[in-house]
Amino acid sequence: MHAIEIAAAVLFAIALLHTFAARQLLRLGRRFPAHAGLFHLLGEVEVVFGFWSAVLVLVMAALGSWDDAIGYVESREYTEPLFVFVIMVIASSHPVLVTLRHLVAACARMLPVPRPLAVTWLCLAVLPLLGSLVTEPAAMTISALLLAPVVFRAGMPEWRKYFALGVLFVNVSIGGTLTSYAAPPVLMVSSTWAWDTVYMATTFGWKAALAVAVNATVACAVLAPALRAAPAPAAVDAGPPVPVTVQVVHLAFLAAVVLTAHHSVVFFALFLFFLGFTSAYGHCQRPLLVKEALLVAFFLAGLVVLGGLQQWWLQPLVSGMNAEVLFFGALGLTAVTDNAALTYLGAQIDGLSEAYKYALMAGAVAGGGLTVIANAPNPAGVALLRGGFQDGTVGAGALLLGALLPTAVAAAAFLLL
Repeated sequence: MHAIEIAAAVLFAIALLHTFAARQLLRLGRRFPAHAGLFHLLGEVEVVFGFWSAVLVLVMAALGSWDDAIGYVESREYTEPLFVFVIMVIASSHPVLVTLRHLVAACARMLPVPRPLAVTWLCLAVLPLLGSLVTEPAAMTISALLLAPVVFRAGMPEWRKYFALGVLFVNVSIGGTLTSYAAPPVLMVSSTWAWDTVYMATTFGWKAALAVAVNATVACAVLAPALRAAPAPAAVDAGPPVPVTVQVVHLAFLAAVVLTAHHSVVFFALFLFFLGFTSAYGHCQRPLLVKEALLVAFFLAGLVVLGGLQQWWLQPLVSGMNAEVLFFGALGLTAVTDNAALTYLGAQIDGLSEAYKYALMAGAVAGGGLTVIANAPNPAGVALLRGGFQDGTVGAGALLLGALLPTAVAAAAFLLL
């Protein structure tokens, strides 16, 4: 078994390196057109962990048996990948986006700044906080789709796009801490540590909201010159008209899926009804983003499989830190493993002090924007926004650099306030 754990750790490290090499693989596809399809597949960030999890299954079968390998895969919990798939498809549907676009436009008109800047601030400051209500994946999906035509487009310098992406990822990660049910890292500990919504809002939430506002304001200051200099964004195609009743039904499906987020059979049944409704009212719809959502679910499912065998080295590392060191340790570890996995490991340790619990949670959510795998909604943001970047992919190194400042703001808010 230990040989399998070592192999899993090695494959996990290779998968991390693979995420940083994704852009180079796409360029290799242009150099070797005969194999362009293979390089393009391996250059998709969302494919990385699914691919290496398949390699892990083969390694487990070679070191043990097929029964052991299949038994391990079937023992994992895939509710989160399934939920992210369903919520992405519903949240990105045309009637939901029409509703949110009208609300954001109405709010933008009340702000004393140019409309593109007002929309950007609302999408970076207000919508990420909705992650505490409609869950972080839904908040990420909606924010990304509304930001895409304003910020992530031709004419915007690449470094500014990466800074905006870093702010979006960090703000969504910390924006889910106002409640005890919406953010995956909070869910992992809320029942074990008896953290309810009142506790989250008073201990973490208000600090997170302040950091979100600061990050969004700084991002708008950075983006403002480019937004003024760049050509006006192309008018968003309004698409087919959507009756209010259809908008209400879509929002009801969204709410129902959020309320049943921990019951995969129920929310997937709701999703099937949703597909039936969209088919019946196809004249009010645009094509659903099924492919993008499937890629994100594949990524997260691969992370579940690979990450499930990392506990042997992660837990001793986490438990060996004191509260003062743990915050920065969690901040760094979150970049190389999903922050929900990190808090889950912490919840397995008995007799933790309140200071230790606070440091673990604060570090885990503050570091949730550093990499694609740091927070479950990040792959959704990458899938929806990568078309606005050079080569149609998001560079892992550039994302890390873009997220450093907003991460520092979030860390300061949790440490100093």
